[in-house]
Amino acid sequence: MTKSIRQRLYIIIFEADTPAGKAFDVALLWAIVISVLAVILESVKSLNEHYGQFFKIVEWVLTIGFSIEFILRLYVSETPKKYAFSFYGIIDLLAVLPAYISLVFTGTQYLLIIRALRLLRVFRILKLGRFVGEGEQLARALKASRHKITVFLGSVLTVVMITGTAMYMIEGGENGFTSIPVSMYWAIVTLTTVGYGDIAPQTVIGQSLASFIMIMGYAIIAVPTGIVTAELTKDNAERKKVKCPNCHQSGHDAIAHYCKFCGTALILPDEK
Repeated sequence: MTKSIRQRLYIIIFEADTPAGKAFDVALLWAIVISVLAVILESVKSLNEHYGQFFKIVEWVLTIGFSIEFILRLYVSETPKKYAFSFYGIIDLLAVLPAYISLVFTGTQYLLIIRALRLLRVFRILKLGRFVGEGEQLARALKASRHKITVFLGSVLTVVMITGTAMYMIEGGENGFTSIPVSMYWAIVTLTTVGYGDIAPQTVIGQSLASFIMIMGYAIIAVPTGIVTAELTKDNAERKKVKCPNCHQSGHDAIAHYCKFCGTALILPDEK
C-alpha cells in the first residue's frame, strides 16, 4: 500500500531510525547550531557593524524554516494538541516566537538563544540512551530530596534576613548599607562566597560578622550537594536490589528498565 504524503513526512520528521529521518534531524541540528552562533556573534559590536545584515538574513531564513517545520510537526502528528503542549513542542514554539516579537519590541531577537534547548534531540538522534537514563536518575534524586532542599533554602533565607538586618544596623547608610534589602543582597553575595566587593563593611564588628558569614558559606555550599548525592546513592542501591518478576535475578544496572537476563520489564521502586 502506497504511503500518503502525511505518513512520509511523519517518518522523516519524527522517526530518527530511518535514513531520511536521521538525515533530517542531523540537518536540523546543524541549522540550530548556525542559528545560535548567529545570535551570539550579532551581539559583538564590531562584527555587527560589518556583518549585521548577513546575521539578520541568516536568522530570518532559519526562523522561517523552523516555523515551517513546527507547522509540519503539527500537521503530521496524530495528536497535534499533545505535541503542541509537550516539552519539545513548547521549545519548538519558543524557538521561533522571539523573532516575530522582535518586529514589535526591539532587542527580543536575542531570546532566540533558547533554540539551543533544541539540541537536546541529539540524545535521541545519536542513540545516547544511557545519558537520558542518567538524567532521569538525577531527576528522581532531586525529586526525592525536594523537601530537604526546601527546608535548607528556607534556613538560608532566614540567615540572610537576620545577618542582613544586623549588618544594616551595624554599618548604616554611610558605609553603603542603605537599606535592609541592600544589606540582604550583600549577605547573599558574601554567603555564596561570590564577593563582588561593591559593598564592604568598614567597622570592626561588621568585618567580624562578614568573616563569620564567609566561613559559614563554605559549610552551607556542601549541604545541598550532600543531600542530592545521598539520594543518588540510595536510588542506585534500591534499583540494584530489584528482582526480576520472571527469573527473580537481581543486580541490574541503576538505569535498567528491563531484566538483563530474560528481558522482562522490571518493577522499579518509583513505579510501585
